[in-house]
Amino acid sequence: MKTTVDINSNRILGNRNEMIYGHFIEHFHRQIYGGLYDPGNSLSDDEGFRTDVIEALTNINIPIVRWPGGCFVSNYPWKDGVGKYRVPFFDKAWRVEESNQFGTDEFVSFSKKIGAEPYICTNAGTGSSEDMSDWVEYCNLKDQGKWANLRAENGHRDPFHVKYWSIGNENYGDWEMGAKDLKEWGRFVRESAKMMKRVDPSIELFAASISDLDWNLNLLREAGKYLDWISIHGYWDTLNESNELSDYETCMTYTLEIEPPILKTKHILGSLGYLGKIRIAFDEWNLRGWHHPHVNSATEDYLSPRDKNDLNASYTMADAVFTACFLNQCLKHCDVVGMANFSPTVNTRGAIFTHPDGIVLRSTYFVFELFTKYMGDQVIDSWVSYSDSFTVEKEGNAIDIPSLDIVATKQEKDSQVSISIVNRHPDQAKEVTFRTNQLSSFNQAKLYSVLADSKDAYNDVEHPNEVSIDEKQIPIKDDGLTINVAPHSVNVLVLR
Repeated sequence: MKTTVDINSNRILGNRNEMIYGHFIEHFHRQIYGGLYDPGNSLSDDEGFRTDVIEALTNINIPIVRWPGGCFVSNYPWKDGVGKYRVPFFDKAWRVEESNQFGTDEFVSFSKKIGAEPYICTNAGTGSSEDMSDWVEYCNLKDQGKWANLRAENGHRDPFHVKYWSIGNENYGDWEMGAKDLKEWGRFVRESAKMMKRVDPSIELFAASISDLDWNLNLLREAGKYLDWISIHGYWDTLNESNELSDYETCMTYTLEIEPPILKTKHILGSLGYLGKIRIAFDEWNLRGWHHPHVNSATEDYLSPRDKNDLNASYTMADAVFTACFLNQCLKHCDVVGMANFSPTVNTRGAIFTHPDGIVLRSTYFVFELFTKYMGDQVIDSWVSYSDSFTVEKEGNAIDIPSLDIVATKQEKDSQVSISIVNRHPDQAKEVTFRTNQLSSFNQAKLYSVLADSKDAYNDVEHPNEVSIDEKQIPIKDDGLTINVAPHSVNVLVLR
């Protein structure tokens, strides 16, 4: 039986925020040093930033970047990382010396170079409410007080105007420096928010959260009136201690687990009267968790295993398909999910891999290229009359996975319709017919696809084009428009 998708472009379900295409960068392994920031490399500019990385990130129109953590931030003394004389410190999160060569000034400069908004996550572990508000002063006040004047002395007379600030990172977890229980957290967020917004009332504030009823009840009752966002995180293929990556089929079961934390958090916001007032920022997410074993060991090697994060063979079409399914969920829930930050941007599990002589664009990079360039800013009504499924055995259970995941959008400015079509099936192409109330008004259809010959294909230094973007024209007929989508593929159909 053929799959038929009906689209009503006149029925707008919501407006997507472009910040769902955001990214995240942390002081972990080679993400910053030897990644986006590499002074002395022939490919770096006079400020030390890799020009090939800047060009690649500019191409995918990253709207916002979150920094500096992540677990790193919960013991980060930001004041030692600004100005001419940087003070190194021992980072207790990752157990390495941090040079502080890359700090607030460099992060803001990097954000400007790629055309992204800077989003600063503050130290709510070992830091204080005063430290956080001082950071806002440094970035946003013009010439009042010690910290704004220090910024000017450091060569930045004009304020940075950093709009987005998060209080903490995963402070609910016992792995975090300065973890707090729910009662401590609510009061701490409240007092920190008060001080930060007294410095600059125009900033938007986030608080570290989790899709848990008790945590959010206390957080929102204590501090809800000060917050614009709550942050949640997600890594589905957990690889902290063992780097045994899940296979393609198992990764497809994870695509069904993206929506539940969104819905749970949305329902909590609604039950407390915060829908429409506080939005969800999924500000750390990726299919694969970061590999960092033995971080608490006195005898085992905890540094060299981190190199396994940079093995390009790890990032296949499973990662691309999962990434597209995640972005589809953000679009479907655009009424409440206003931001998402892919974790991380460069190296580790990032969309870009750097080496001394250039970069490799991993499979996930091309998904962001399709979505940021071709998907619309309004989510419109669509429904699927039939979609087959395939079954995956996982932990003794048979899980049925719909082959297709589809979301329709349009551009407000010109009514161009763009449809995301993800074919999760590992080895079967799927035929899909689209019907829309505006079909006669379109004279061109083009299909953009992230493709590879194998579900396990990946790009590497020696083979940089195993995964790539394909483009082809599609004929439009009076009774509809029919396409074939390849197995394990990510597609955007554009109707102009």
